[in-house]
Amino acid sequence: MNIEEKLTALPDKPGVYLFKNKDGKVLYIGKAIILRNRVRSYFQKSRPLDPRLQIMVGKVTDIEWIVTDSEIEALILEANLIKKHKPRYNVNLKDDKSFPFIRITAEDFPQVFPTRRVIRDGSNYFGPYTNVRDMREALTTLKRLFTIRTCKYDLSEQVVAKKKVQLCLQYYIKRCLGPCQGLQLIEEYNRMIDKVKQFLKGKTNQLLSELQQEMSQLAGQQKYEEAARIRDKIEVLEKYRNAQKVVMGDPWDRDIVAVAQEDDDACAVIFRIREGKIIGRVHFYLNGVLHKEYTEVLEHFINQYYSAAQEIPLEIFLPQELPRPEVTVAWLGGLSSQAVKIIIPKQGEKKKLVDMCEKNARYLLEELKLQKLKAKDTTPFVLKALQRDLSLPSPPRRIECFDISNIQGSDPVASLVCFIDGKPRKSEYRKFKINVKDTPDDFAMMREVVRRRYVRVLEEKKELPGLIMVDGGKGQLSSALAVLNELNMKDQPIIGLAKKLEEIFRPGVSDAQMLPKSSASLKLLQKIRDEAHRFAVTYHRQRRAKRTLTSDLDQIPGIGPNRRNQLLQVFGSVQGLREASVDKIIEKGKIPAALAEKVYAFLHGK
Repeated sequence: MNIEEKLTALPDKPGVYLFKNKDGKVLYIGKAIILRNRVRSYFQKSRPLDPRLQIMVGKVTDIEWIVTDSEIEALILEANLIKKHKPRYNVNLKDDKSFPFIRITAEDFPQVFPTRRVIRDGSNYFGPYTNVRDMREALTTLKRLFTIRTCKYDLSEQVVAKKKVQLCLQYYIKRCLGPCQGLQLIEEYNRMIDKVKQFLKGKTNQLLSELQQEMSQLAGQQKYEEAARIRDKIEVLEKYRNAQKVVMGDPWDRDIVAVAQEDDDACAVIFRIREGKIIGRVHFYLNGVLHKEYTEVLEHFINQYYSAAQEIPLEIFLPQELPRPEVTVAWLGGLSSQAVKIIIPKQGEKKKLVDMCEKNARYLLEELKLQKLKAKDTTPFVLKALQRDLSLPSPPRRIECFDISNIQGSDPVASLVCFIDGKPRKSEYRKFKINVKDTPDDFAMMREVVRRRYVRVLEEKKELPGLIMVDGGKGQLSSALAVLNELNMKDQPIIGLAKKLEEIFRPGVSDAQMLPKSSASLKLLQKIRDEAHRFAVTYHRQRRAKRTLTSDLDQIPGIGPNRRNQLLQVFGSVQGLREASVDKIIEKGKIPAALAEKVYAFLHGK
């Protein structure tokens, strides 16, 4: 069926619908009280859609739907399908696999440990802990309160009966009661695990009361040593409990939920209040919220979070009313097997708590935005340091450096090296034969190469560097600066770096600037300057060698410019000609035998 036929076939019942593209990928999942009305509304031309939905509807080539008996069933199914498919156009809770949980295993003598993997094997999970420090504090307190085994053995009934596992150090220092050897019964151990769960749920008042009662009983039986151990546990628990902020006078369990959204990102924060104290704050990031209403984002988060939550409190405080609160309340009540209230406080302490939750959500969302900006900003730290040290308008992502090489004015050349993001870009290197006649004159040479380089750059409308460097002091800098002014490049950042004392000269600053020798900025400038010098010297040596050898060949009687060029072209170089035999010179060079012998004798010093 095509789209029109499917729209006609939609039932007048509650359910979930899935929009798919031509590749069968799920684009969007939604729920509806009446599928026909809801789905058809997307394709009505009279109904204005936001730009994001317009794009999505334009990609839809197939529609699937699942009929449910009630809106609550549709809500549950929608949350599960969104988790499974993570459609692009839905509000998606970002993957929380990186968040740790505290796991209590499902076995005769349960283990308690942190994990990032949730395995549906009957184990109990507490979390997720978006603040790892909170989880570690909870685990540390647990170890001081309870004698939980730390070994990973499978302590089944048969293993314990056969005493296959030996007692370890934990037993002898009284941190384990030896369940591996049958010294602690399953019933006794699991009563302790029930208290561990109580602690992790934030029920510290009840646990404290039980410990105080136990201590009194032991003291009454004159078991003072055991009573002292319980007293120590009470002190540990009170210290842990006192670190939690009291925010309410009544003992009710509550979650305070708030969301902040901007563009396509959102952050949801939950304050978990147990027995009147904040026992933890968790936060999650969401995407796909562009053009979504605040209450819609809030509803999607609640559906996705509580569908996998280990514990649902009796009350949930929200900043605003949900689109269909009665459906959400009925669904949450079914999950927790007790009546759950959704409350929107208007004033007083409860309203202040909701406002504080919203502020936390906004703060965390701003932090996410900053992290995204930092991720986009790939500017290396050394360039930011260079910007700071040289007072540049921006980090110099492209740096070009000039160096002149000559010996007493002979064979003068210049080099230009280019570094992009602090690394050499050899495809952008350039070398220049100096044409200026008045040599040796380093300043005139510098003016020539700077002019030749940037006249061409301006003509071809290429990218100008963030920083120009010249190898030398004030004289070389002034020469280059004069040319830049002629070319109307007055705002172009430029410096000179003198070798002797590693002094940095800047336009308009009379005194040289000295950077610390350990400075990353100075090390980068030195690296660029040395690379420009190496490239210039290499080119200068090549030219001088070619001129010298070419001049030497010209000294052989019978070798004129044409034959000299012919021999160099055939043999590649003077060295190649030197390595050839007389017969090879005759054959490949196509010159008379007598002349070939003269060339061979000359090149071999005979």
